[in-house]
Amino acid sequence: MNMFSIGSFQEVAYIFSAILFIYGLKMLSREDSAPAGNLVSSIGMLLAVIVSLIEVVNPILVLSAMLIGGLIGSLFAIRVKMTSIPEMVALFNGFGGLSSYLLAWSELQSLNSVNIITLIGASTIFIGGLTFSGSLIAFFKLSEYLKSTPSFLNSLSKYLLVICLVYLGLFSSYILLQSFGISPSFLPNFELSFFIFLVVSVFAGLVFVLPIGGGDMPVVISLLNSLSGIAAALAGIVLSNTALIVAGCLVGASGLVLTLIMAKSMNRDLYNIFFVGYKSSSSSQGEVDGEIRPISSEDAYLILESASSVLVVPGYGMAVAQAQHVVKELGDLLQENSCEVSFGIHPVAGRMPGHMNVLLAEANVSYDDLFEPKDLNPKMSTIDVVLVIGANDVVNPSATEEPGSPIYGMPILEVHKSKTVIVLKRSMSSGFAGVQNPLFFKENSRMLFGDAKETISKLVSEFKD
Repeated sequence: MNMFSIGSFQEVAYIFSAILFIYGLKMLSREDSAPAGNLVSSIGMLLAVIVSLIEVVNPILVLSAMLIGGLIGSLFAIRVKMTSIPEMVALFNGFGGLSSYLLAWSELQSLNSVNIITLIGASTIFIGGLTFSGSLIAFFKLSEYLKSTPSFLNSLSKYLLVICLVYLGLFSSYILLQSFGISPSFLPNFELSFFIFLVVSVFAGLVFVLPIGGGDMPVVISLLNSLSGIAAALAGIVLSNTALIVAGCLVGASGLVLTLIMAKSMNRDLYNIFFVGYKSSSSSQGEVDGEIRPISSEDAYLILESASSVLVVPGYGMAVAQAQHVVKELGDLLQENSCEVSFGIHPVAGRMPGHMNVLLAEANVSYDDLFEPKDLNPKMSTIDVVLVIGANDVVNPSATEEPGSPIYGMPILEVHKSKTVIVLKRSMSSGFAGVQNPLFFKENSRMLFGDAKETISKLVSEFKD
């Protein structure tokens, strides 16, 4: 088989892989087809990888690295808890950026002259490095190893980011002028300048993500996912690899769309999220005046047993307690009791986009029973009981009632307008955004303290008895 035929075969295979990517992505839009969509996309990627190995000088070495990496990734995926999925996604984004960073770095070493490919490669390095380090910061914030509290370094970060961007501009301008045969003098030592650029690319991610509050991490994860795709697409251009370009563009575009959707769901613009920082996303409030009304599981059962409509609003607390299966069981029992049951899903509930959807899908909750705030809020006053399970910020009335609140303007599930609210929490602590919730002190609110799984299991037992 000659080189032309090999190249033609590769291109056909890459196009087929791209079709599988796109079709698999479409299937991921619904819970019933999502597992098959994930498999289809994986087959497409496997095909692209196998075809790429045709012209590899040492395929045994590459295959060995793939097997080792696949084994490590599989062990992590099997062992990771559902509550830790956001952290794992952040790490995956980071390693995706790192691979593009190293690939472009390696490829630029083999170039004999500075040209437009050098500029594309430099862009790959910068975006990949930023994605890698930024994702690590997101991981540590989600794991709560880094606290979302203001500090001197956080205030300084935006100025350090500006310095990084200025250097990026200088380095890019230098490469662009060189590609046109012009030899500028503002970066006399290219090797040293390139090394500084490598460091700046990684450092930029640190100072970019560090000032962003914990409440904005779902948006950050979406953006970093998009950036990892863009870096992969640029790396594909450097390597002239069609499959990498297509896959990167798909990830980059879908991640960007999701980022915009998440920002809109929080009623905040991207500039506010990424460049204002703690001032608008993680500031804490003082104590809320009022009296809480704790109830027992028996009292909660009596309220639910007499209800004709119940709305379940899950949050990160449900994920921590691994309560999604007993929540599903409780919902089934309520329906058997002639009660209309629905689930209110806020786009930023949990710590990553679609976190609650994934958990409820795992428990076989029907997609048709999931509703967004815009569907539920107009009829919230007609709902007998809202069962809030570990959610906080997404049901906080401060977003609509207190102009001075850090989360003011963010669309929420207006559960405080329902007839009765039962809030399941371990304690009176604030949510991930660090904002106290006046919902707990409303006249129609009742607090049911304890582990969500154990508490709901007691309610299930009450209905069965």
